[in-house]
Formats: sequence, structure tokens, C-alpha cells
Amino acid sequence: MELTDVEFEGPLAQRGIGIIAPFDLALERELWRWAPLEVSFHLARTPFEPVRVSLEQAELVSEHHALQAATRDVLGVDPEVVAYLCTSGSFVHGVAHEETLRQTILDAGAPDAVTTSGALAEAVRALGLARISVMTPYDAPLTERLGDFLGELDVEVLRSHHLGLGGGIWRVNYRTVAELILAADDPQAEAIFVSCTNLPTYDIIAPLERELGKPILTANQLTVWACLGRMGLPMVGPGRWLQGVFQEDP
Repeated sequence: MELTDVEFEGPLAQRGIGIIAPFDLALERELWRWAPLEVSFHLARTPFEPVRVSLEQAELVSEHHALQAATRDVLGVDPEVVAYLCTSGSFVHGVAHEETLRQTILDAGAPDAVTTSGALAEAVRALGLARISVMTPYDAPLTERLGDFLGELDVEVLRSHHLGLGGGIWRVNYRTVAELILAADDPQAEAIFVSCTNLPTYDIIAPLERELGKPILTANQLTVWACLGRMGLPMVGPGRWLQGVFQEDP
């Protein structure tokens, strides 16, 4: 048998993204849906903590030693960028803290680094957003910290809705998420940000963008977008305002 057929040519050269996920992440499949075929995600998780989704949990899953250990766990497969896939953990102490988290990942040996809230900041700059609405699955205190983070970016939060969940966020159905996004909309809002990498959003972004005529920006979407931008690759899937919009120097 001569191995001359096209199916024996390959596999497609792999390009890797390292992912540091909180221990309770259940939506890995959403990441893959936004990525081109040549991209692989390599996941490491922060240590389990027996606490509810809260300010305390956000602080625990963003401890520097945990991020450094997780970064080292994925470096063996040569990712081009390592992303801390957690919105609350990367906004909980503001913009300066988000920058230290990225530096922590770089100091552990990553060639480049992204956080979910850092990706949100990049999208805010790339799209020129000054007024947005926010929807989160968190309680009020954690949602308020997101507002503080956006305030540091000179973004006004016109309306904010939250679910008040302490766990099981991945079980929330699309209808509930869509209803809260619609409730959070404000005529003056230039976009709506949907927080939490554990909240399912992929299939509702496009229809809600058509309905509202503005960007629906979600946590997993933005994280993958920022990673692919560093790799010079296009994002696959919903988010038409973000298609091809990458910062050269994030």
C-alpha cells in the first residue's frame, strides 16, 4: 500500500492555547466552537475550594501561586499563549491586579498571556465603548466589582442585572440568559457584556445581536478572541463586531 492519498497528509499542524480554568469550569466545549481547526486548547485547573461563587471564591481562584503552577502544567505542549479563563478572578481587585495576573503567567514561563477581564478591556478599546450594560450570574457584591473594573476603564455601566447564583452556573439555560440580557439592555448602551466563563452563551449571541443591533460580548468569546488575535488567527463563530478586530499592541 502506498500512502499517497490526501488523507495521509497531516495531521493539520497544531497551534496551542494554554487555558488556566477555575476548578468548577464545565464549558470547555464553548472554547472549541470559537477556534479554527488548527487550534488546540490545553487545560489546567486551579485547586478545588469548597466555597460558593462569591468575592471569596474569586480571590481564591486567582492566587498567584495557583496561576504559576497551572501555567507550568501546560507549558510542556508549547502553547503560543496562556489564558486565565476567569472573569471574576481577573476583575475582583481592579485593573492593576489584572495586570499583575498576566505578569504572573509570563513570569512562570508563558510566551504570552491573556485574562478574561483583560480581554474585555481590549475589546472596550478596540470597539471604542464608553457606555455598556452588564449581565452576570453572580451576587450583588461581585457584580459591583465588575462595575468598578469597568469604571477604571472609563466605561459607564448604564444598567446591570445579576442572577445571584452561588454555584451550578453552567446549568443555566439559554432562555434565562437571553431574558436577562434583554432586561439589561439600555437604548444608550453601546454593547452588553455577559460575564462568567461558566455561563453558556454561544448560540444566543447572533440572534440577540440581530435583535438589539449592538455587540453582545461574552466571557469565553472575548478570551478566545484575544488569544487568537495574538496568534494572528480569525475567530470562528458569533460576534460579528469582533471579527478581525485585533489590537496590535494589547
